[in-house]
Amino acid sequence: MSFGFLGIQFGYALQGGFMSRIFQTLGASKDELPLLWLAAPLTGLLVQPIVGYLSDRTWHYRLGRRRPYFMVGAILSSLALFFIPHSPYLWMAVGFLWILDTSINISMEPFRALVADKLPESQRTYGFVVQALIIGVGTWVASSLPWIVSSLGLSNAASPGVVPPSVKVAFGIGAVVFLGSIFYTVMTTKENPPDDIDAFRANLKNQKRSAIGEIIDNIINMPKTMLKLGVVQFFSWFAFFSMWSLANPALTEHVYKAPAPAKENFDFSETTSTADFQIQNEKFQEASNKVGANMGVYGLSSMVFALLLSFYTSTKQVNRKLLHMVSLALGGLGFLLMYLIPDPKLLWLWFSLIGISWGSILSMPYAMLSSAIDPDKMGIMMGLFNMFIVIPQIFAALGGVNFLSSLLGAAPIYAMVLAGVSLLLSAFSNLLITN
Repeated sequence: MSFGFLGIQFGYALQGGFMSRIFQTLGASKDELPLLWLAAPLTGLLVQPIVGYLSDRTWHYRLGRRRPYFMVGAILSSLALFFIPHSPYLWMAVGFLWILDTSINISMEPFRALVADKLPESQRTYGFVVQALIIGVGTWVASSLPWIVSSLGLSNAASPGVVPPSVKVAFGIGAVVFLGSIFYTVMTTKENPPDDIDAFRANLKNQKRSAIGEIIDNIINMPKTMLKLGVVQFFSWFAFFSMWSLANPALTEHVYKAPAPAKENFDFSETTSTADFQIQNEKFQEASNKVGANMGVYGLSSMVFALLLSFYTSTKQVNRKLLHMVSLALGGLGFLLMYLIPDPKLLWLWFSLIGISWGSILSMPYAMLSSAIDPDKMGIMMGLFNMFIVIPQIFAALGGVNFLSSLLGAAPIYAMVLAGVSLLLSAFSNLLITN
């Protein structure tokens, strides 16, 4: 039932690892990157609660409750993934990012609800951990794709303002995997209809409350555990948004000493200047491949972490709060070590620590939440919980990450320091959760 998350994470990993690289290639400055990423959290804020509300009220005689949304999201996401690296202009790449993230959100939210629908309370931690395991596999493989395909002979070189072939092929592979894995889940997973399907449909017809009204009502009356988890989520997702939007400029500059060349600093009417640009640009593209491959390690370590947890939680219970707190603290340490010890040979290790926190973020909050909400509202409440994921990202995109990191210094690496501090705050916020 969770295999489709492999494709979803291919989309997210390619987006998270390489959208900033594409934006920089198309002429965006480092300071513009967080704002260009606004599409991701804003679409999640709008789409996921609505999709959750609708999927709670959907029943198709063949596709069930959640699977129709998987299919629509998969088709649109795959098209967007294919076209993004072929964008000739920055505004076009930004537009495709909006389409991609909207489509991923249509697919993703029902997956969270599907696990809670089909598993009893005793197996939900196990179910969400298995989901995190599959997400880890997707992150690791997808983040390494440009490096893999360039190792097979595809070029990292390209004209000014053109995305290299290695990135184009990687996104094309991602589109195929996204569509194929979602359709695998659709074809192999069954959903149980409501106990009384006629009463279910009659109840929907009798309901007069609008989607907006029900969403607002559930926001006002959300469980206290959900609010406390929201504080933890705020600092967690602020940290990861900072990584996705600024890790490439931060690490290509601070670790690999190969920042993106600014086109305005070159006179392309002169052969020597053009050659200098090509040399610097190829160094930046190669460094970006290495950053992406190292970022993939956080997916690998989250996969290993989730695998160990899946074995353990299949037969035993864990202290979810304590486990989540320690995992987040390790991720915060990983971010700080990027700044303190900028050794390219150790970057994989710092991302491994971040992967432990990522594996926990993808499983423990949802396991804790699923025990605190009404099963009949699983879709809409999972969608509303997404607010605590997207609000910190919107705050970061609208200037929060640039302003707060500038208090530490002008270099983009300070965004990674800020991410580390944020994850440590997230870890200590678990102390708020008392049940």
